[in-house]
Amino acid sequence: MLKAPVNHVNGHQRSSPPLLSRGKKAFVVGDGGVDVSGIPASFLSHNTLAFPVQRHSRSFRSRRHSGKLVGEIKAVSGEASTAGVITTTSVKAVVTVQMTVGGVLSNLSITRAFDDIGDLLGKSLLLELVSAEVDPVTGITKPTIKDYAHRLGRKADDLQYLAEFEVPEDFGSIGAIYIQNEHHKEMFVESILLEGLAIGPVTVTCESWIQSKREKNSKRIFFLDKVACLPKDTPSGLKALREKELAILRGDGVSDGPRKKIDRIYDYDVYNDLGDPDKDPELARPVLGGKQHPYPRRCKTGRARTKSDPLSETRSSDVYLPRDEAFSEIKNLSFSFKTVYSVLHAVVPSLETTLIDKDLGFPYFTAIDSLFNEGVNLPQIDSKGPLGSVLPRILKAFEDAQNNILLFETPEMIDRDKFGWMRDEEFCRQTLAGLNPLSIRLVTEWPMMSKLDPEVYGPAESAITTEIVEEEIRGFCTLDEALKNKKLFVLDYHDIFLPYVNKVRDIKTMRTTLYGSRTLMFLTPTGTLRPLAIELVRPPGDGKPQWKQAFTPCWDATGAWLWKLAKVHALAHDSGYHQLVSHWLRTHACTEPYIIATNRQLSKMHPIYNLLHPHFRYTMEINGLAREALINSNGTIEACFSPGKYSIEMSSVAYDLQWRFDHEALPADLIARGMAVEDPDSPHGLKLTIEDYPYANDALVLWDIIKDWVTNYVNHYYKEENLVESDEELQAWWTEIRTVGHGDKKDEPWWPVLKTPQDLVGIITTIIWVASGHHAAVNFGQYDYAGYIPNRATIARVKMPCEDPTDDEWAAFKRRPEDELLSAFPSQIQASQVMAVLDVLSTHSPDEEYIGQQLELTFEAVPEIKAAYEIFSGKLQELEGIIDGRNADACLRNRNGVGVVPYTLLKPTSGPGVTSMGVPNSISI
Repeated sequence: MLKAPVNHVNGHQRSSPPLLSRGKKAFVVGDGGVDVSGIPASFLSHNTLAFPVQRHSRSFRSRRHSGKLVGEIKAVSGEASTAGVITTTSVKAVVTVQMTVGGVLSNLSITRAFDDIGDLLGKSLLLELVSAEVDPVTGITKPTIKDYAHRLGRKADDLQYLAEFEVPEDFGSIGAIYIQNEHHKEMFVESILLEGLAIGPVTVTCESWIQSKREKNSKRIFFLDKVACLPKDTPSGLKALREKELAILRGDGVSDGPRKKIDRIYDYDVYNDLGDPDKDPELARPVLGGKQHPYPRRCKTGRARTKSDPLSETRSSDVYLPRDEAFSEIKNLSFSFKTVYSVLHAVVPSLETTLIDKDLGFPYFTAIDSLFNEGVNLPQIDSKGPLGSVLPRILKAFEDAQNNILLFETPEMIDRDKFGWMRDEEFCRQTLAGLNPLSIRLVTEWPMMSKLDPEVYGPAESAITTEIVEEEIRGFCTLDEALKNKKLFVLDYHDIFLPYVNKVRDIKTMRTTLYGSRTLMFLTPTGTLRPLAIELVRPPGDGKPQWKQAFTPCWDATGAWLWKLAKVHALAHDSGYHQLVSHWLRTHACTEPYIIATNRQLSKMHPIYNLLHPHFRYTMEINGLAREALINSNGTIEACFSPGKYSIEMSSVAYDLQWRFDHEALPADLIARGMAVEDPDSPHGLKLTIEDYPYANDALVLWDIIKDWVTNYVNHYYKEENLVESDEELQAWWTEIRTVGHGDKKDEPWWPVLKTPQDLVGIITTIIWVASGHHAAVNFGQYDYAGYIPNRATIARVKMPCEDPTDDEWAAFKRRPEDELLSAFPSQIQASQVMAVLDVLSTHSPDEEYIGQQLELTFEAVPEIKAAYEIFSGKLQELEGIIDGRNADACLRNRNGVGVVPYTLLKPTSGPGVTSMGVPNSISI
């Protein structure tokens, strides 16, 4: 978390006695030197972002060497000389250190006592100033200037340390600072403020954990914000350091093996840690990544392989990620993904104690309602402990403190309209303004046909015939007219799900079923959608032929109940696809390779690193915890979603068949789905096929705002087109994303080229959009739309009653069709588990960083970039008003009406908690 810079050092009172700390002065020492061929040009001559120290002549007495002049110390390996007086300047460095629970100053321990003594003696942090220039005569790096920082005191939740330097005139401009942690524990250094420079105070952004030198005997390098530059403009004294830091982050020269918590290594691996075959052969899972199951890469942990399967990695409760990718303590101690872990390892076992039958469904609809007004009794949970503090919304304590109640907040959708989940118009509205508005597409070919092998999966033609459609749209138009005028839309999960139907039905450890499905809808003259038919398909198997049937809204009792049940199956398919593909795959999984490549190939001095970095906050830890508790074998996804143990494997099929980087750009995605066409005369250059498409309308405004900001930023640093192609770090970054991070698709022809600033703008805008707007749209409405199980059941547990029924089954359905509907819904344990998890996943942390709200110090350091960011922030504030205005427009019936939940998921800001609004910078939950 960034802190405001400290602008006045002299007013601080030192906490240590002056006799123990003030008797020292900075000293000059060599750093081993790095040979550089040739004599480079001056830093100031080729980098206007550099700055000189404020030079002035001083003659004063050193407290250490009475009678000697500090100015007499030459800038060579710490040797003093009395040859003459040289000009120096005083530079102060104020280091801001975050007080942390697990790091330095965390508790009253023996090491804490030693650290306090170190602070008292001024031996806390060793700082070294690094010159931006090599020696113009020898061509080697200049010696650094060192000083120990001593503690100044506390400011809010931070500690501040002060170091003071006497910088010789020939030292030149300061380009970087080394830090070495002299404490016994790691510390989180937020920033360093330099004062005494000619241009005024300058900040060095750190935002990093610095390990104790006792654990990792190496110094950390931090470059000044103002020296952000392309590789070709790197100051001569920083070139070797720039390359060395990247080599450390890549792990060059580090042997394979389990990564340690203190490591900062970014590397790639396949998803081979989701299964646990050593624990149970049934928990084995295929490796995702490679020809058989293409997938994006994840961060390498280096854990040993399992005994049962040499291709699989052993699991552990502490998943490695580079140290600086960890959650802040505010997020850890409040609403975080670790709360999900608490839910799964404390709440769910208690549920299983209370509900002995894990397959027990809800006996009545009032039993579902009771989750919101009575709750579920949970024995043996300490509500006053950590779990109670992180689940305040859903975990309530009895007065006698003997038990707890799992009592859920009423989702907004049901709070507004308790019966909305039953209505066909709401069913269709949510495809445009609900949790998964990214699947609906225009029907362009008729009849609808499967691309799967008919020899294996049966006849390819859809069961939704021309006659069925025309019977439903009679009075509006013919089928041909509907196709021509772009009136037919579909949710098509047929080819993705059908190959898994028989596999899923063979699962013995859970009650579930599956179909291939299509849901066809018609665009009415009012701009709303009307469902026409739902097709459910079972492939041949076990000696049975293909079974498929089209269900339509009916006016007889039997047909009406079959239609209700068909909607349950269609919504379960949409829920699974949303969670596995629209959410997990397209945002979390596909973004991780961008993060790894950015840290491996783009120096922290690189402007594009600084642009992307805020949009990668917390994502790697979120993903690691997902592998630990959500998408792993027998995790929440497998236990509560229709595909069961094949869930994540199915997302691999979607990645193989459907994912394209170029189509992750919002306009390209809308065009590819037939939801828009290019039109230079329309806003955003697109004409929407459905004008009242809340997600697309709000998203396009946000996309343009992001693109304008990225354009201004990129054009500032790449003023000539050839600079992009000649930027070796940038080219290595893009090559690694394509050929390693998404290596299973490296030969695809659709990858954008990276030659011009315009190419770069498109690529960066796409990455930022996925991490911010796309993720927000599919994540933060999860509880309000899916918290009421009947509205979006994650699983359909029983087949349709008309699929090969026995006489007894059909008779039971006719006698009490409500029982069939309730049996299809998740069990009580599944529903409670999903609701608890969705509540947490929909929650904004108190330390959330929303898009356009946090001016990074690296942006503030450059006036042109700061001005562009302020424009960016202002436009995002305007978007808030635009969305409010649209939600108030009675003509927009997909976002305004009786009982209708307004579409707010892309409003840029939000308070903490479950709000169904707010676009964070990054995939932070």
